[in-house]
Amino acid sequence: MKKMMLPVAVAAISAAMSQSALAETWRMALGDAQGGTQYAMGEKFAQLIHEKTDGQISVDLFPNGQLGSEQDTVSSTSMDMLDLSVLAINNITPFSPTVGVLTLPYVITGPEDAKVLTQGAIGEELTENTIRDAGVRILSWAYSGCRVLSNSSKPVASPDDLRGLTIRVPRNEIMIASYQEWGVNPLPMAWSETFTALQQGVVDGQDNPYITINAMKFYEVQDYITDICYVFSLEPLIMSEAKFQRLSPDMQELVLEAGRETTAYSYEYLLDTEETIKQSLVEEHGMQIIEPSNDEQEWIERATRIWPRFYDSIGGEERLEAALQALGRDLN
Repeated sequence: MKKMMLPVAVAAISAAMSQSALAETWRMALGDAQGGTQYAMGEKFAQLIHEKTDGQISVDLFPNGQLGSEQDTVSSTSMDMLDLSVLAINNITPFSPTVGVLTLPYVITGPEDAKVLTQGAIGEELTENTIRDAGVRILSWAYSGCRVLSNSSKPVASPDDLRGLTIRVPRNEIMIASYQEWGVNPLPMAWSETFTALQQGVVDGQDNPYITINAMKFYEVQDYITDICYVFSLEPLIMSEAKFQRLSPDMQELVLEAGRETTAYSYEYLLDTEETIKQSLVEEHGMQIIEPSNDEQEWIERATRIWPRFYDSIGGEERLEAALQALGRDLN
């Protein structure tokens, strides 16, 4: 009996050693702190890919910019020095400008618009473009919500109320131009520097979704929120294309499948959590939410003037027209 069991035991040990040799741990960079959309997305993808590969792939999460700024992580991922990164869409636009169609002001006006554009033909095209332009592949999309405006100085209902305020923006030409149309010269600043700048009064305000304001504890240094929706915050999960191509076809499909399921999860996560977070910001943290005057018309009319300036960078006027048509709207 012992002699018969020996080959079985050896085979089991050999299989276990072989499985261990195949196991990999991927690193995922996150710009935001734990508790936000990015972290929820990262956790879900890590769970799914571990399950789908029977433990062959694990993912370690590095939140709060531990592995560099969001734009730095695009470069690192492109050069195959980093496996995965989750970042705000505006931080990939400098590397793949056509993605900028999703950050033009007032193109996306809510979650459903975001879902239509990212999960349809336009999203597929932009994914191919980022592979071509930046050497990274968009595996999944997180939906963080509208970038609302927060500040520490006064209630802001109209663009004219911004006078005298210094507003932090990402280093993104489209977002900078939007604020300039509202009569403000914003201060471009790295995400990792933003909380300290708000705390020290270097800037008065910034814009980000409710979920991010809560995760980053901006309520500690901000008092007012203006409920605008000039940009909808999308946060793609990107992967090194070089690494993706080294995977077997079967493994590639598992990675893509995990990405699709994470996208669906992220959409529901936003719908399930945003209202509760808004309520918490007001009731628990004392923030005041101001509705934009005149149904946001002044904000919209001024900001959309910049659209023609960016036609060339996004790949032509027809690209914006196609996005609007997908949403059931016209360019004019």
